[in-house]
Amino acid sequence: MKRLVPAIALAAGALAALPAAAQFQKPEDAVRYRQSVMFLQGQHMARLGAMASGRVPFDAKVAQENAAILDVIDHMPFVAFVDGTDKGNTRARPEIWAERAKFDAAAAKLQDEVAKLNVAAKSGNFDQFKAAVGAVGAACKACHDSYQRPAN
Repeated sequence: MKRLVPAIALAAGALAALPAAAQFQKPEDAVRYRQSVMFLQGQHMARLGAMASGRVPFDAKVAQENAAILDVIDHMPFVAFVDGTDKGNTRARPEIWAERAKFDAAAAKLQDEVAKLNVAAKSGNFDQFKAAVGAVGAACKACHDSYQRPAN
């Protein structure tokens, strides 16, 4: 796990350095990329949510590891919402492109809440951790409610 976080950070930094359009050869590549990253986000949030809700015992080390990963990958999917990726195998609503400033603000809100979660997880304080997980979940839900089509 200790090697995974720096590797993810390095990959994210490399991707952020490239112009978004240059990162993807085809629109469907961008769609698959963002879906893959969001799948990873969901996996790590599920682990944190299980601890926050008491379904599994709180483990400060596991919470710190998962929050650190989220803090890196939460920046990654948003570079893949480029023009032309609103069609095909995607649940992205057209409002993303029509309301780009609002969508970007929702992304920034998520990133801010995940940064707070990372700090709370490092504290080892369960109550702070639980509140921070709730705030991240609310940020995810708000964006999905506004910008994601329901599953078929």
